[in-house]
Parts: sequence; structure tokens; C-alpha cells
Amino acid sequence: MKITPFFILAIFVFTSLQAFAQKEMPLYDGPIPNAKPDTISEKIGRWGIDNYYLMNVSKPTLTVYLPKADEATGTAVIICPGGGYSVIAIENEGYKIAEAFQKMGIAAFVLKYRLPSDRTMDDKSIGPLQDAERAIQIVKSNAKKWNIDTAKVGIAGFSAGGHLAASLGTHFRHNYIANKQTINFKPAFMILGYPVISFTDSLTHKGSRDNLIGKNPSEKMIREYSNEMQVTHETPPAFIFQAEDDHTVKVENSIIFFQALHRNGVNAELMIYPRGGHGFGLNNPTITSMWTDECQQWLLSNGWLTKYECKKCRD
Repeated sequence: MKITPFFILAIFVFTSLQAFAQKEMPLYDGPIPNAKPDTISEKIGRWGIDNYYLMNVSKPTLTVYLPKADEATGTAVIICPGGGYSVIAIENEGYKIAEAFQKMGIAAFVLKYRLPSDRTMDDKSIGPLQDAERAIQIVKSNAKKWNIDTAKVGIAGFSAGGHLAASLGTHFRHNYIANKQTINFKPAFMILGYPVISFTDSLTHKGSRDNLIGKNPSEKMIREYSNEMQVTHETPPAFIFQAEDDHTVKVENSIIFFQALHRNGVNAELMIYPRGGHGFGLNNPTITSMWTDECQQWLLSNGWLTKYECKKCRD
């Protein structure tokens, strides 16, 4: 076999990704709902030297990060990495985030959701949300085995993954997958990092909107997927953070979602950093503190972390 630089890079990337993963499982036991037969191959790309992402995802998975038994809090979080519904920032906004939550005693699950595509789905607008529903279904169905309290299963998302997480938080009454066990798809809480919230012309991240609902969506579709318009008093509490100088997703996305939650009497915390840009994942390089510290305090104050001694998760 001829050893090329590309081959060496591929091995390095694969090894790096595997180093983060604990157990990756297919999201569906049988046929994937809303799927078309396809020949698209999943690929790995990279931003910089140590930030990898996935392309052409049509076979969704869930990667499990369980805390040590004596540190488990019973709380769980499903993590939706971002990428504009075009790619999945699986390392920076997936595996690294899961490790941080795992250190808090939280069971973390990285969702590799299907990227919306007319080639692989009958209705691409619901594909990612189907996968988010299936993820919460799996976690709650396996709660006893994984030492999880079904009342403490939340969802986290970043950028377009934040849109997916907020969509589950505002559309949980819609059953987009088979649900014989009548699992409640409502997350206990939402953690949203620099999220795409609105699909309105003035606020949307156009790439995310185009990829999910098409380049010429109806006003009805725009409203349906503008999550600030779907908030009710039943929407789960949220911890939201973003940088003011985010030039990719307008900071007003976080602000209007917080305002909608506030108007409906939903517990919410909003952190706006002066700087940090977009896509910083676990660490905003412009500040000395970490959003995970504040998030941990928020989780503790709301009763989702009760058994575990609070500690820093920045190791």
C-alpha cells in the first residue's frame, strides 16, 4: 500500500476522534425513518489542526459518555453540535463538550444527526428533529441501565445545533418518529451556545435556513422554524450564552429567545460576552472564566445537580 500524506492525515483524524468516543451506537435499530436509499459517503474535514467536522451524514449515531458510578448525578444531556446544517462540528462542539459534562457527573450523549438533504430524505426539514426525538427516546428508555433520572434529561446545542435543541424544546409535542412507549420528548432543560433561533429574514443564519427548509420557504415554514415564535409556558428552562461580536449568528437570536421565555414565565439565564466571535465551543479565548462554570451553577440552583459536589470542569 502506498502511504500518502492524505492517508496519514486520515489515520490521525480517525484516531483523534476515537480517542474522545466512549461508545458509539446507531440511532435506529432498523430502517431509518424518512430516509431514501443513497450512496453518499460520510467524510471528515477539518478547521485548523485540531478541529474536525463531519460531512454527508446520513446514518445518525449517539456516542455515550457516562460518569463514574460514584459521581453520577442522575442528570443527562444530549449534545447537538453545530455546522449550519451543512456539516457537524463533532469534536469542538460534541466530544469536548461531552467530556466537560461527564466531569460534572452528568451522563452526556453526542448526537450525530442527519444533515438535511433532498437526496437522503423525503422531508429534510424534519430529519434532524426526528433524530433529536430518537436520542431522547433512547436515553429515557435506557435510564435505569445508565443510572439516569428521566426527569433530568436535557439537551444542549451550538449554532445550528442550538436551533435543533431549541426546536426540540419548542416542538416536543410533535411525534415525528414511532413512539409506542409514549416517551415524553420534552427536555428538562436547554443549554444553547450562540444558537440559531430565528429563521426570519432580519435575524436568520441564511445557510442554516436554506439547508433545513430550502431557499424559498413559505412564511408558514419560516414561522414554524423560528423558535422564538413557538415558545409557550411549557417550554423548558434555558441557559443561553453568546458573544456580542458574533458575526456569523446575530446575537439578537439569543436575546429574542430569552425575551420570549421571559414573557412566558420560563426560567432562563442569558450570558452575553463582549467578545469571542462564533464557534468557540468550550473555551471563549477572550475571557478567563468558562461558560461551563456558570452553567454548572445554574444546573445546581435548579436542582438538576444535587448529589455531586460542585467542582471545576476545566481540567
